[in-house]
Amino acid sequence: MTAATAALNGRWAALVIEELVRLGVRHVCIAPGSRSTPLTLAAAGHPALACTVHFDERALAFHALGLARGSGRAVVVICTSGSAVANLYPAVVEAAMDGVPLVLLTADRPPELRDTGANQAIDQVGLFGGHARMSVDLPVPAEDYPAEALLTTLDQALYRCRHPLPGPVQINVPFREPLIAPGASPSPPSPTPTLWPASDKPYTEYPPPRHALAPDALGALRAALDGIERGLLVIGRLRDDSERAAAERLAGWLGWPVCADITSGVRASRVPAPWLRHYDLLLGADPEALERPDGILHLGGELVSKRLLGRIDAWRVPLVRVADDPRRLDPAHRVRLRLQVSLAALAEALVPAAAGAPSAGARPPAPPAGAASAWRDRLLAADARLGTAVARALDGAGELDEPTVCRLVSRGLPEDAVLCLAASMPVRDMDMFAAADGACVPVYSNRGASGIDGTLATACGVAAGSGRRVVLVCGDLAFLHDLNALALLARQRPAVTVVLLNNDGGGIFSFLPVADVGEPFEAYFGTPHGLPLGDLARGFGLACRAPDTRATFRVALAEALASGAPSVIEVRTDRAANLRRHRELLADFTAALGSDAAPGA
Repeated sequence: MTAATAALNGRWAALVIEELVRLGVRHVCIAPGSRSTPLTLAAAGHPALACTVHFDERALAFHALGLARGSGRAVVVICTSGSAVANLYPAVVEAAMDGVPLVLLTADRPPELRDTGANQAIDQVGLFGGHARMSVDLPVPAEDYPAEALLTTLDQALYRCRHPLPGPVQINVPFREPLIAPGASPSPPSPTPTLWPASDKPYTEYPPPRHALAPDALGALRAALDGIERGLLVIGRLRDDSERAAAERLAGWLGWPVCADITSGVRASRVPAPWLRHYDLLLGADPEALERPDGILHLGGELVSKRLLGRIDAWRVPLVRVADDPRRLDPAHRVRLRLQVSLAALAEALVPAAAGAPSAGARPPAPPAGAASAWRDRLLAADARLGTAVARALDGAGELDEPTVCRLVSRGLPEDAVLCLAASMPVRDMDMFAAADGACVPVYSNRGASGIDGTLATACGVAAGSGRRVVLVCGDLAFLHDLNALALLARQRPAVTVVLLNNDGGGIFSFLPVADVGEPFEAYFGTPHGLPLGDLARGFGLACRAPDTRATFRVALAEALASGAPSVIEVRTDRAANLRRHRELLADFTAALGSDAAPGA
């Protein structure tokens, strides 16, 4: 091997990075490593790219996941060969399940060193299996390999990363040594008419597919909706502002009672519509209070509320599911009509334009009348009574417990913030107890695979990608699971404020049947750690506040947000007391529904 090999590596890596920039990539996440040196130097030297460096590939990949969510763009991850690639796996699974576009540039040993016992050489080609939308093993850089073939491979990979369902793609990039020449300073190749006929376009352009609702699909939808008198609109997890705006538009037009998941980001919407703000607690307090509809229209992704999912299963009414996703999305096997279309296209087809006539093929649904109107009024009245009971329990003076913290966070969010939630108890508590009159902000949670790993790193990525400050609510185990991401958090601007609910273990297990097994529970499921989490945060240079009353928590959250600096607000709670509190609240809400019920309801 000679200096010519090093020069070829540099040109090859520069071609890869330049084409990715032309395809719209603007952020690269880099883990230090030797075999990936040509790619790292090419990315670092490109003026159009912002680069984030982190020493742990797992946290780095989750940071990229958050960046992609927050920015709406595909994000590149560069890592070296061997176990570094395997450490990307948890974030790859989450990206695949939740439809998040990631480009994994995994450096590798050349073919002659694979399966030979060579150092740091594993079988990493296709490592991510079905979780990758596409996996390609590039050839070793070679003078006789057409540059056009390299570019079209990248163009196809980025298209598959975005369509028909966004997700991760793996581009495995082997390099021979010497990786770089001494004193090398790579720069992207100058665009030439031969490679790039247009100045800033990729070699092969893939216009996005059209997302209009076909006439036959619109007809099937209209037929399904026309047969429903007591309709329920369910809004699941939404990906971006376009989906949120379309869902609000459809909710206002349809006029059906609305159950909006906390991860939809429209739970606190101000759009006039019959919003059921407390449907999960309503089902917990009195399952019959949410009376059976004639049919359901479900927009977007999955739901946090197990109670609502259970009722949908038990009702066995016609269910229409609309999501810009080709997958089945029907775990209960109740869907009778499944449409793959963007919510924006659906709204465009159904809802009249603000200043003109209705869109082609659309006509407004008939307003509820008679029994259907009375049904809707009963649902809204029950939801209002429950809302009053929740406010009475959580908005005044009292203890600082986990439901109250979630309530206070939802009330204290600025309009320009983003809310991130750990996938265990915090997302469930926020789904139950969030205030309906708080700011209507985007909400993100790793609910694709619903793991607690990568929570801190993801929130940092969301802040970097969206350019908005983030408030993250997470538990102590999620915090510990991603501890090294505090190094990312400490330098993140816009800042992330972490609201840390520290109940010294896995609080969610106290709500499960395993809590009754006796002595093994605490050691194997409760898993107390006894660690000083505030001190750990301070070790990374983070400010840490420890409020112990509702009043001091409000002050701590306001101060943290006003400071513009990343920080941790630690609230110490007790797992057993938290379980009791949830049960007491549910009993109080049940009593409130019974005592305040209207005659004949």
